[in-house]
Amino acid sequence: MECDRSRPRQSKPAYARPGGPLARGNLEPIGPLGRRAARLASRRPHGHNGASLAAITEPIVQSVDARPAGKSSLYSRVLFRFIDWLRHRIAQASLVGDRPIFQNSLFPWIAALEAQTPAIRAELTALLAQRQQLPAFHEISPDVGMITSDDQWKTFLFMGYGLRSERNLASCPATARALEGIPGIRSAFFSILEAGKRIPLHTGPYNGVLRLHLGLVVPEPADRCWIEVGGERYSWREGRAVVFDDLYPHQVHNDTDGLRAVLFVDFERPCRVPVKWLNRLVLRAAPFTDEIRRGKANHDAWEKGFYRHK
Repeated sequence: MECDRSRPRQSKPAYARPGGPLARGNLEPIGPLGRRAARLASRRPHGHNGASLAAITEPIVQSVDARPAGKSSLYSRVLFRFIDWLRHRIAQASLVGDRPIFQNSLFPWIAALEAQTPAIRAELTALLAQRQQLPAFHEISPDVGMITSDDQWKTFLFMGYGLRSERNLASCPATARALEGIPGIRSAFFSILEAGKRIPLHTGPYNGVLRLHLGLVVPEPADRCWIEVGGERYSWREGRAVVFDDLYPHQVHNDTDGLRAVLFVDFERPCRVPVKWLNRLVLRAAPFTDEIRRGKANHDAWEKGFYRHK
C-alpha cells in the first residue's frame, strides 16, 4: 500500500529543519508544548485520532540534565544534512504509508514473532533477576540523556546499527532466533521501564526505519501504561506487537506500580526505488557517526564488566 500522493507537500516542522535538533542526530524534547502541539496538528496527515491531543499538550515535568555533546565531526554533519533532505522523500515513497501507528497486517512476519513471545519472555524473566546490573539507556546512548537521566529506563542490547553483542545474543538464544526472522532489522534490545517512569514527548531522528514494540511484561491497569505517537494512544498487550514511526512526536507513561518490558526493534522501512537505495545508504553509513560510535564504546565497556565473573 502506497502513501497518499494527493496530500500537499507540507512545510517542515521546526524539529526537522536543517540545523535543527534532528539534523544533529539527537532525540529532542518538545516545548513549549502548546505551540508545538498546535503546529503538529496542522502539519501531519488528516484523519488521525485527535482525541488524545490533550495529552500532547500536558506539561512535561521531567527536567533533563544532559551534558552537551562536543561538536560533531564533518562526517556526521554531512550525513545528518542528507537525512534532513531525505526524510520527506521517504514518507512519499513509503510502501506502507505515512502514519503514526501502523496496522500489523502490513508486515506478514509479525505473527511469527508474536508466536515466540513465551520463549522470549522466559529469557527476559531470567535476566530481570539481574536488572540492577543492567545499564540505563542514557548510559549507553548519551543523546538519550536529553529526555531521561535516571536509572528507571534500562536496556539489554542485542544489536544496534553496526553494533552486535554476541554475548547478549548467546545468553538469549530464543530471542536471537526470533530476531533472525525480522526483515531489515537494524537494532534490537529489551526495553525495561520501572514503575512510575515517564518518557517525555520527543521525536526520533529518522523515518527510514520503523519501530516495533513486542509486549513482554505489561502491568495493570493497561490504560495507565501506554505510548502515544502523533496523538494516537496505544496500551501494550503481552504477546502483541505494535509498529510506529518515531519521527512523529511520542511519549510514554508507566503510571502503574509494576514494571513494563518490551522487545524494542528498529527495522528498515519498505520504500520504492530509488529511495529504497538511498535509505540503505544512510543505514550503512550510520555506524560511523559520532553518536553510534560513542554508544558502541559505552556498551563494550558495560559488557566487559557484566560478564567479567560469569
